[in-house]
Amino acid sequence: MRLRCSLHATGIFILIIALGTDARAAAAGDACALLSSAQLSAALAVPMDAGKYMTAGYLGTCSWSPSGGATPVIKLVDLSLLRATDYDASKRVMQKAASKGGTAVTTVSGVGDDAYFTSLGSSVTSLMVKKGAVAFKLSLYGATAPDKAMAIEKTLASQALANL
Repeated sequence: MRLRCSLHATGIFILIIALGTDARAAAAGDACALLSSAQLSAALAVPMDAGKYMTAGYLGTCSWSPSGGATPVIKLVDLSLLRATDYDASKRVMQKAASKGGTAVTTVSGVGDDAYFTSLGSSVTSLMVKKGAVAFKLSLYGATAPDKAMAIEKTLASQALANL
């Protein structure tokens, strides 16, 4: 039952993110311009390639990979721009899923106007950040320990916010 609830929450979370990362969100900026490979390399202690758009011609989602290829600890980092309304809807869904044991949601202070971490399984943590009418999801994929992943994401989110 707990696995089914977790899978359901994950599906809803992905749907909200997919709906929120449309052209209107991209108008807020260029996801790849929010972080440099040097910033990611410093935060992750691994050389990172330049960011690449997930979909050609769409600037709202960017991913960065280790220069030498994926490692067990760091497979990739992605950043998806969102509208603040999609952030709010996602937060409500994730909090409801967390109340049923489907996922973990941790409030974060000191980043943007509002922020929270989510953990979906043992290999993905995401930091959701809202500032004004813009929001983004920053995710680290790999087997990085959750506490370390959260610290890295918080550092990167602060740097990304400086470029919004």
